[in-house]
Amino acid sequence: MNTFGIIKRLFKYTKPYRGFLIGAVLCALISVTLTIFAPILIGNAIDYIIGPDNVNYGEVLKIIIILAITIILSAIFQWLLTFCTNILSFKTVRDLRKDAFYTINSIPLKYIDSNAHGDILSRIVTDIDQISEGVLQGFTQLFVGLVTIIDTIIFMLYVNVNIAIVVILLTPLSLFVATFISKHIHSKFTAQSQIRGEMTGFVEEIVGNQKIVKAFSYEEHNQNDFEEINDRLYDVGVKAQFFSALANPTTRFVNGVVYAVVGITGALSVINHGLTVGQLSMFLQYANQYTKPFNEISSVFTELQSALASAKRVFSFIDTPHESSDEYAMDLKSCDGTIDINNVSFSYNPEIPLIQNLNLGVKSGQKIAIVGPTGCGKTTFINLLMRFYDVTDGEIKVSGIGINDIKRSSLRSLYGMVLQDTWLFTGTVKENIAFGKEDATDDEIIAAAKSAHAHSFIKRLPNGYDTVISEDGGNISQGQKQLLSIARIMLTKPPMLILDEATSSIDTRTELRIQKAFAKIMQGRTSFIVAHRLSTIEEADVILVMNKGNIIEQGTHKELLEKGGFYAKLYNSQFANR
Repeated sequence: MNTFGIIKRLFKYTKPYRGFLIGAVLCALISVTLTIFAPILIGNAIDYIIGPDNVNYGEVLKIIIILAITIILSAIFQWLLTFCTNILSFKTVRDLRKDAFYTINSIPLKYIDSNAHGDILSRIVTDIDQISEGVLQGFTQLFVGLVTIIDTIIFMLYVNVNIAIVVILLTPLSLFVATFISKHIHSKFTAQSQIRGEMTGFVEEIVGNQKIVKAFSYEEHNQNDFEEINDRLYDVGVKAQFFSALANPTTRFVNGVVYAVVGITGALSVINHGLTVGQLSMFLQYANQYTKPFNEISSVFTELQSALASAKRVFSFIDTPHESSDEYAMDLKSCDGTIDINNVSFSYNPEIPLIQNLNLGVKSGQKIAIVGPTGCGKTTFINLLMRFYDVTDGEIKVSGIGINDIKRSSLRSLYGMVLQDTWLFTGTVKENIAFGKEDATDDEIIAAAKSAHAHSFIKRLPNGYDTVISEDGGNISQGQKQLLSIARIMLTKPPMLILDEATSSIDTRTELRIQKAFAKIMQGRTSFIVAHRLSTIEEADVILVMNKGNIIEQGTHKELLEKGGFYAKLYNSQFANR
């Protein structure tokens, strides 16, 4: 997307607030016009001071009163301009951030999984803030500057055409300098924005996994990686700031040249009676006012280039293809738990096949265990069932209906999922348990916690069910977090269950209790259990043994052991030392 396209798209976001935009434009016009009218009043007042003991005090006093009113009105409209600009800016940025966050909830998980989370956060937070500070507010300064230049030229032409033409002829010099510098600034700030996102992603990753970093004594290696990114950010930042810092002094030099030319030309004109002293004073003030916007515009260019680079990153994120629409798909409220998987193929990378021609028929209420070595496709299989990823070929049916014909929210509500990696948000214990059922009563929440054997430890917390859990459950143990995740499922009681290493962080005694609770909740429900500890799935109705994306064996625990194949080797390897 080119610069014009980015600017055009940004202004589309301002459309609902067109009143504030029009108000800002009108206030800018009035404020600038009043400001530029002031030098005329001052010049006229000077001309009424003819010489010693020869001052027209009446006219000077009249001009002072008009000048005071002009300055006050200019200040009022300047305040209104700032007010309109701030409202326009913050409402526009609010909508932009809302769209960016909507994108997070709308894009496929594939994008989230394949991009640094810190970089995504940087686009939504840092880059959008940069847009607010640079583009939206910078454009106001740019507009005010342009109005000032145009109004000043008009007033100068009205007073003296010859001197005005001299000033206008020097204008291209300022424009040339500003254009040259802004061209270099844009590329540097684009690179700076990209590296800043890379750094945010790296830091977020390391901070979130400090225990692992310290456990493997990886601090020095991470420090080196960080310094490499930081050095690149420093290099591009220095170059960006160099060109940014170059803008102001060069334009000030050009402004000085313009001011000197006006002073000399005007003085000669006064000597030749072409101008009065008051008009010369007026022109010198106009020379300052005329050149001042070029200084402001040059500094605004720095902010604009940085902000446009950020806007490009934000829009590229918002433009990420969303999940295909399921607006017209059916809303399946309940199901009998039967699942048919017909010739399903899937791969994360088209060049590296994973699941190929997978076929499976699951009857209602069956307990299906999925085992196999790491990377065999167990979690991928679950992702396809939940439609976190769409199959490449083939079809998955729930109760005889293709999952592509069912709304995603409806399909996912049919499953209760407990993962190995638990997730809790900042809120009370009660709110975390009721995450999947916001209208749950206190009695229902407590009953679910008791079923998950979480009630006893919750009662020991400082405020019981009203205890606030910190971000990601940092103030409770990993096992307790998993118990709360299990309690969520106990509360919603979905027709199908997915348990992906659901008891991996729980002690053996609690695990036995949870297994009994799961046995109770799984009665009459189709259940998928992903397990590495094979002792936990011996009672499964069907065990699927996966390897390299294919089901290579299936049957009951007893049948697979008697077969003496891949499953028997896995099982014996775990219990060889019994």
